[in-house]
Amino acid sequence: MPDLTRRRVLGIGGALGAMAATGLTVGAVLSRSPAATGAELRSAVPLPPPFKVPLPIPAVLKPVSTSGRADRYEIVQREATAEILPGVRTRLWTYGGTFPGPTIESRRGRPVTVSHRNELPVPTVVHLHGGRTPAASDGYPTDLVLPAGWGGQEGGHGGGHGGGHGSGHGGMHDPQAVTTDLSRDYTFPLEQRPTLLWYHDHRMDFTAPAIWRGLAGMHIVRDDAEEALGLPSGPRELPLMITDRAFAADGSLDYPSLDPTLRERPGVQEPYLAGVLGDVILVNGAPWPVHEVDAARYRLRLLNASNARHYELAFVDEGDGRTIEFTQIGADQGLLAAPVKHSALPVAPAERYDLVVDFSRFPVGTLVKLVNRMGSGRTSEVMAFRVVRKAADDSRVPTRLSTDLPTWRRSDAVRVRDFSFRAGRMGEDSTHGWLIGGKPFDPARSDVTVRLGDVEIWRLVADVHHPVHLHLTGFRILSRGTKDPLPHDGGLKDTISLRPGESAELITRWEGYRGRYLFHCHNAEHEDMGMMANLQVT
Repeated sequence: MPDLTRRRVLGIGGALGAMAATGLTVGAVLSRSPAATGAELRSAVPLPPPFKVPLPIPAVLKPVSTSGRADRYEIVQREATAEILPGVRTRLWTYGGTFPGPTIESRRGRPVTVSHRNELPVPTVVHLHGGRTPAASDGYPTDLVLPAGWGGQEGGHGGGHGGGHGSGHGGMHDPQAVTTDLSRDYTFPLEQRPTLLWYHDHRMDFTAPAIWRGLAGMHIVRDDAEEALGLPSGPRELPLMITDRAFAADGSLDYPSLDPTLRERPGVQEPYLAGVLGDVILVNGAPWPVHEVDAARYRLRLLNASNARHYELAFVDEGDGRTIEFTQIGADQGLLAAPVKHSALPVAPAERYDLVVDFSRFPVGTLVKLVNRMGSGRTSEVMAFRVVRKAADDSRVPTRLSTDLPTWRRSDAVRVRDFSFRAGRMGEDSTHGWLIGGKPFDPARSDVTVRLGDVEIWRLVADVHHPVHLHLTGFRILSRGTKDPLPHDGGLKDTISLRPGESAELITRWEGYRGRYLFHCHNAEHEDMGMMANLQVT
């Protein structure tokens, strides 16, 4: 049995081994309820009342250089202390000292290089989620940026210093890994549709706790065509990173790691094997915030950056309890062809949705709540908008948003592939984990090889909730089970939320770059516990 599998078996500690053998039965045990895969931590500090803390807007990072038709940025990954809950100091792992990290704004087709320096106590990897990125900068989980002094660590984590190959991270030798000491340049050509991307840590086995501690930020790609549409902009365009967290008695972030140092032993305590949920909802790092708005249209760019929590979002007038209709204009990979009206929107981990909400219909003084219909108690509330003034508004939502969406047909596909995402046996002693096609992740194994330019159909099936993310490419959802896609499934996606017991079909063209990529579940605990697979583009 590979070393990695042995180590994962020890990390999980046999906790899953007592469950039934079939994937669906195990999944039913692990999924406490269909709406929330995982178990919830309870904070040990007093929580603030909702809608009192102002909504923070993450700072836009300034480039250190704009020469040569490219932009260069620098980010230091470091520990910092912040006041997330009023009056409580919380230690975080951050990009640039803030949570979320600074937002990067870039132009379509204008390359960006981000130099990351690791001043944290463990190795890191940066992935630009949704980016159409060359393999060397995609953030493969063993392409580590090592902190100072890591070379002497036990456990084989530090192989291949200074741009070398052969990382032994996690006890498994990966001959293709490229590790660097202290810093690494990630280059993003950004030859892709304008959209909201996000960057986060992607270190093998430890993605979930690293994101939980704060390693996440947003990246917006813009272009002239989108800006000419007249959509709400400037202060009426709000990026909203939604996360959940829990707080220990000392104000620190509570997380059930088996190894709180995140150095050797991966995994979480037994009750949280299906995913870790927090009891505090944060938006842009603030608990249940409120934002003052004009009586005008606003563009809300939503990102669910939670580890495992699913949301069903709706806007409600606090005065009369009426649910408010809103307009979806975009998905993970940019604008839809035409706007779609919704009264509620399910959002899985890693999904992004681009919405327009018209606050001009409300009298000044109205409080509009963004609620989570999948939550209970405090997790049923997300944030609020208070209409504070009348204002002129020349924005619009055109009936035609985009003309550059791909038009792949079933007949274009050169092959169809099938993948199952379920709990199952892992290793010679039959300990259970989270598997794709019955196998746990192994960086030394080739799982799928696709040819650059080929159109393929992928058929996916799940036991419990699995938000499945494909690196490098965007896809269209063709069907869910025997039915058409859901109303919010339109446009180009890079993450699909598979519901318990559900199957779905995707179609995509593999284009952009050759090299080694991934596809995986974006329930971060599932990902760390084996639900990831290699994808080779040739």
